[in-house]
Amino acid sequence: MAPGFEPVREAFSAVLARTSGGAAFSVVRRGEVLVELWGGPGWTRDTLVVLFSGTKGVVATLMALLTAQGRIDPSSPVKAYWPEFSSGDARVSHVLSHTVGLPYVAADVSFLDNRANALALASQRPLWTPGTRVAYHAATFGYLCTELIRRVTGRSVGAVLRSLLGDVDIHLGTPPSEDHRVARLTRSPDYRISTFLHDPRRRRIVEKMYRGLLDADTINAASYRRAELAAGGATGTAAAMARLYDRIRAGLIPAPVLAEATRTWSSGTDAINDRPVHFGLGYELPDPLGTYGPVGVAFGHSGAGGGRHGAWPEAELGFSFTTGELQSEDVDDRGTQLLTALAGCL
Repeated sequence: MAPGFEPVREAFSAVLARTSGGAAFSVVRRGEVLVELWGGPGWTRDTLVVLFSGTKGVVATLMALLTAQGRIDPSSPVKAYWPEFSSGDARVSHVLSHTVGLPYVAADVSFLDNRANALALASQRPLWTPGTRVAYHAATFGYLCTELIRRVTGRSVGAVLRSLLGDVDIHLGTPPSEDHRVARLTRSPDYRISTFLHDPRRRRIVEKMYRGLLDADTINAASYRRAELAAGGATGTAAAMARLYDRIRAGLIPAPVLAEATRTWSSGTDAINDRPVHFGLGYELPDPLGTYGPVGVAFGHSGAGGGRHGAWPEAELGFSFTTGELQSEDVDDRGTQLLTALAGCL
């Protein structure tokens, strides 16, 4: 803990007292560790946690790096890389900004099978003309990005992560050798998804989107971690995620590409979930809910149940909060409490 950040330690103690299981919070600025806290039964600095949609920020980073290499162009049609994709209106940017109109898979295929889901989505008709509405693509973001990455690299998304990010303690397709480090997850007794949504018709769409992905048994299954689910199946430590976002804002992604990836590509009220959203190219951006704390400039991605991971470019830092207990978004202020305390120390 760097001097002057004691209020963050106090905030973390309060968060841990309201969390069943463990948690960790890490902050890295210009390569220097400012905050590294963890606690709870069995938790250490090296505890891996399923990142859920925090995975999307990692995949957005891979897509940006492939863009910098000239291997994919967000402005190009999806069909340019994936000829079998039936929607000629869809561009890569629509996939990344959650505007492509394919928020669920209509076919009856296992959510663990990336290729089967991609095949189904390629022939599925979008719910709207791509680019005209925004709605969070909770699982299909991953299937679509995984297939695009495979098409342009010939490799799995997990292999591309290892190739582009190097020796980072973040895993898509977590190997059995790391299972002993993975935190067992629990859900708070009143855990709910899509807490802004009260329309029963659209609630049925949400059920199609998630297909049991956040069931208590599923989230702890080895098969879930092994499947390379690019929308929510990665594991990582808070220390690794904070360091990754510090590296991103420091130049891992070339500045012009990062500027494009972190400008507004879609925003407004989610057409399905009724939640305010704000997206770049795969990254979440500051929203009216204060997901990224009391700052005006930020990017990253949160995860189901409370995880927060991202960068504050103006403060030149990356941060990550991981938790072993999923709490509902409308009552969970743990990440906000930590980020508020952090901002007060800068």
